[in-house]
Amino acid sequence: MVKLIESLVNFIYPPACPLCDTPVSIHGELCADCWTSFEWISGAKCARCGYPFSTDWEINGVHMCPTCASGNCELDWIRSACVYDAVSRSAMLPFKHGGRVNYARFMSRAMIWALRDTDVDADIVMPVPLANRRMFHRGYNQATLLARPIASALGVPLDYDSVRRTYRPDMGHKNARERALNIHGVFHITKPENIRGKKILLVDDVMTTGATFSELRRALIRAGATAVYGVTFCRIVRAV
Repeated sequence: MVKLIESLVNFIYPPACPLCDTPVSIHGELCADCWTSFEWISGAKCARCGYPFSTDWEINGVHMCPTCASGNCELDWIRSACVYDAVSRSAMLPFKHGGRVNYARFMSRAMIWALRDTDVDADIVMPVPLANRRMFHRGYNQATLLARPIASALGVPLDYDSVRRTYRPDMGHKNARERALNIHGVFHITKPENIRGKKILLVDDVMTTGATFSELRRALIRAGATAVYGVTFCRIVRAV
């Protein structure tokens, strides 16, 4: 019955690339041209923050960027599927602000692929919370849409109500210091019993300076989490 329904849906709504409408074999997947237009992070990268290297760069035998080597990465590790550039921005902004929630399918698949080189031993998958005011205006938390299929693929529970976020103005044009100050103290643990003793994989759409992940990690560790990881669809890459 399920296969019959799927066949009927595919007949009425043939699978098409969500970005350009080119026919594809599976709903939600990208066509070859759109897939190759993204700068996927597939080569050598920092073992901690996932920063992509142009060469096979090692520090003391470990792939490590200077920032993480100096101890300034607060997450146990973080991975991203692609670099934030004009192509990924043209997909992420409509997904985040324009209601193109169908993009979550190919984005989450890419994020699962980005976790291929890690030992994901998380007990919980947690989307980065959205403040209630922003949730009301947007109608959805884009991180939750990405986190659901990731939690399903990993076979671990999705937790989206153990942490609440206080509203602060948008951080889009702030520098790293301003972002850290703006995000300070916005996360509040509402169900510490769900956090205590757990390893948590945080999910978000984009990593810019890492301030949001760092602040949320601090709140989770104070509540008793034993490890905090992260995964995003894209990340800003600056010179280190």
